[in-house]
Amino acid sequence: MVLLCDYLRYIYSAELHHKRLHIDSYRAQRISRYTRQARRSRAKQSRLLVECVSMKFVLLLACVALACVAVTDAQQARQPTRPGRFLSLPVPQKCANRPKEWNFRGHNYFFSGHVQAHKNQKVDWLDARNICREYCMDLVSMESQEENNMIFKLIQTNDVPYIWTSGRICDFKGCENRPDLEPKSINGWFWSANREKITPTNQTPIGWTFNPWSKTGHKKVRQPDNAEYDINKTNESCLSVLNNVYNDGIAWHDVACYHEKPFVCEDNEELLNYVASTNRGIRL
Repeated sequence: MVLLCDYLRYIYSAELHHKRLHIDSYRAQRISRYTRQARRSRAKQSRLLVECVSMKFVLLLACVALACVAVTDAQQARQPTRPGRFLSLPVPQKCANRPKEWNFRGHNYFFSGHVQAHKNQKVDWLDARNICREYCMDLVSMESQEENNMIFKLIQTNDVPYIWTSGRICDFKGCENRPDLEPKSINGWFWSANREKITPTNQTPIGWTFNPWSKTGHKKVRQPDNAEYDINKTNESCLSVLNNVYNDGIAWHDVACYHEKPFVCEDNEELLNYVASTNRGIRL
C-alpha cells in the first residue's frame, strides 16, 4: 500500500509539472498579444486543470483504499478468530447512559438479552468484552459464590443456553515461562476484567460449597478439557457458563473464544474512574 501511494504521488507530481511547463511556455509565447483579462482567463484555466488532476488523483486513491478495505474484510471473514483486534476504550456518553438492569454489592449489571440494543445478539468473546467496555463495564467475573449463584439464577429463570464471562486462560504472549501457571489447564485461569486469578480448576474456591466447573463435557471428562483442540486445533481459551448442554446442569466450561454467545456486563471500576477523571461533571 505504501509503495502504491508513493507511485501515485510520483504520477501526480509528474503530470502536474508537465502541465505547468506547458502553461508557462504558452504564456511566454502569447503574453504580448493578450490583455490582462486574457491572462486572468488563462490563470483560471490553469487552476481548473490542476484541480482536475487533483480530483483524478483523489478518486484513484479512494478506489485503492476501498479495494484494500474489501480485501481486509474478506480476509477477516475467512478467519474465525479475527486476529489483530484490540480492546475498546470506554465511550463517556455510553458510560453515563449504560444499562443498569440490577445492582449487586455496588456494581450494576445487565444481560444482553434484556437490552433492546443487544437483544438476540450473539458475539464472540472479544466483541462481548468490547461492547461492555464501551459502557465502562466488562464481562461478568464471578468471584464469589453469591455472585455466581446470581448469574446461575439469571440463566435458569430466563432459560438462557449459555453466556460469556470474563474468564480467560493465560495462554498468550507474556504467559510463557511462568511456573506458577503450570499446568495452565489448572492454574492458568483468571478474570480478565480485573486480572484476578481464578482458583485452580481442580479445587473448590475458598468460601464456596462446590466447584463450579462442570464434571463433564464433549470428552466426558471434568472441565476444562480443551476438547476443541482435538477437533480443529483451536484452543478453548475462554470461560462460558453453559445451561445443561451436556446434561450437567448449569456449570462452567472452557470454550473456544470465537463462538458467538449472549453476555452479561458488570461495572468496571477502573474504566468508570478513568472516564470520571477525564470528563469533568459527568454523572455515572
